[in-house]
Amino acid sequence: MITRYYNGKLFTSDPVRPWASAMAVEDGQILWVGGEPFEHFPLKGKGEIEQVDLRGRFVTPGFIDSHMHLLGYGRLLGEVSLTEHTDSLEDMCLAVKTFVEEGNIAEGAWVCGRGWNQDYFQGEKQYPNCHDLDAISDKHPIFLTRACGHLAVANSMAMKLAGIGRDTKQPKGGRFWVDDQGEPLGIFEENAIDMVKNAIPGPSLEEVKSYIRAACKSLNRFGITSVHSDDFLSLPQVGYENVLRAYRELEEAGELTIKVYEQSQFENLEQFQEFVGKGYVTGAGTEYVKIGPLKIVGDGSLGARTALLGAPYADKPDTCGMGIVTQEQLDEMIFWGHSHGMQIAVHAIGDGMMERVVLAYEKAFEAHPRKDPRHGIVHCQITTGRLLQKFRQLGLHGYIQTIFLNYDSRIVESRVGKERAKDTYRFKTLMDMGCTVSNGSDCPVETPDVMKGIQCAVTRASLDGTRTFLPDEAFELGEALRSYTSMAAWAAFEERKKGMLKAGMAADFAVFSTDLTQVPGKELGKVCVDETFVDGVRVYKRGNRLS
Repeated sequence: MITRYYNGKLFTSDPVRPWASAMAVEDGQILWVGGEPFEHFPLKGKGEIEQVDLRGRFVTPGFIDSHMHLLGYGRLLGEVSLTEHTDSLEDMCLAVKTFVEEGNIAEGAWVCGRGWNQDYFQGEKQYPNCHDLDAISDKHPIFLTRACGHLAVANSMAMKLAGIGRDTKQPKGGRFWVDDQGEPLGIFEENAIDMVKNAIPGPSLEEVKSYIRAACKSLNRFGITSVHSDDFLSLPQVGYENVLRAYRELEEAGELTIKVYEQSQFENLEQFQEFVGKGYVTGAGTEYVKIGPLKIVGDGSLGARTALLGAPYADKPDTCGMGIVTQEQLDEMIFWGHSHGMQIAVHAIGDGMMERVVLAYEKAFEAHPRKDPRHGIVHCQITTGRLLQKFRQLGLHGYIQTIFLNYDSRIVESRVGKERAKDTYRFKTLMDMGCTVSNGSDCPVETPDVMKGIQCAVTRASLDGTRTFLPDEAFELGEALRSYTSMAAWAAFEERKKGMLKAGMAADFAVFSTDLTQVPGKELGKVCVDETFVDGVRVYKRGNRLS
């Protein structure tokens, strides 16, 4: 059966033909894209044709979020969400207490949540600590992760179960806070977070699959059809083999409605070498579950002041942040991955860490020349003029998150100072220099709502419009759409398979009632997706979500 979609406004993301009004789809693939009249489509030898009148609606390729945590997002959907409860510390604690009481959470069961951000607190903007959480409950271990994922807080019961006390040694690449008597305060940064996380009982395989189903259902309603997802350490007790097994079983059952390109993160080089030794290399897998790059986390976040800067924080001069990996570790992991044919993506927010990453890439390229590896840096926020040139010289891909501007426009100048801030979040500059960039959300750090990310991309402002940051770096609407479609497909070596409405591409697309070209930039975040299709199959319809 051929399905002909006509009378629409199609943004194809194809530079050769960016606009069309009709397309034909068969067996999950686009056969033809063009305009009216439809006679130009070669009908000879074709079967029955189903006609679908788009009634002037706007169509884009399916959106691709090029950096997020699908599994972590799915689990969070069943936990206490603190994103809307950060007006104050009291409000946050009340939300957790209400979650426990209304959910009748059994004594001794873990209570986990994410999304709080002290910068949104009214009054004193201090981190919560174990004493605040002890007041919520002393009968439940409580563990609440900051929105950024690079800092978390635990109550006394959680620390006791994790075996953390005054004699516990600080971990490498992280730290936990202590009071004047040396007693842990329940605040954990970077690698120290795993000290508590690893004590939380792991879910069963069926529970993991339920997290994936929930995440896919939620993502489809934003027009998302593919993600580059960092999952292996989201549930450390589960292990990467079971994560991949859960994905494969859902795919085999026809229940996977998101195509996954796995950004493969491990705790050390030995684990990564074992992974590759089993045949898990970039590009291995199916169109729905595919191994992507080696993922390395270099530093923390700007909000938590753990991103590694090249100079002290302007609003906390006693620190430059935190390097989670050393130069030696970066050199070793990047060289090994590069020389073994892997793509590499490194989380680096601060310029101090990006300098380390760039140096490691340079060493690897010099020692082992290789054509088109498509290595990149995830986030690349606090850049400098020198680093921007290095992106161009080394051909590095930028995995950006324009949705970050909603919050970071509030803090970036205070964190790094007004002068240093002028060279940060320079995503348009990277694009104009000929560098490749793709967009994403880092969900659940931020909302996976693509239209909100597009609004921030074209306005360079917070969603409420009260703060604008470097407006000359704004994308045009077409550039913003391509950053979530064709550019993201390129980042996964899939530019000939998806990311455009073009003959031979997967029939992944999103349909809107609203013509996006007629929407003011400041209103784009309010636009909703009508329908989402994956391989020509509708997986979401507004007002009637499909299972």
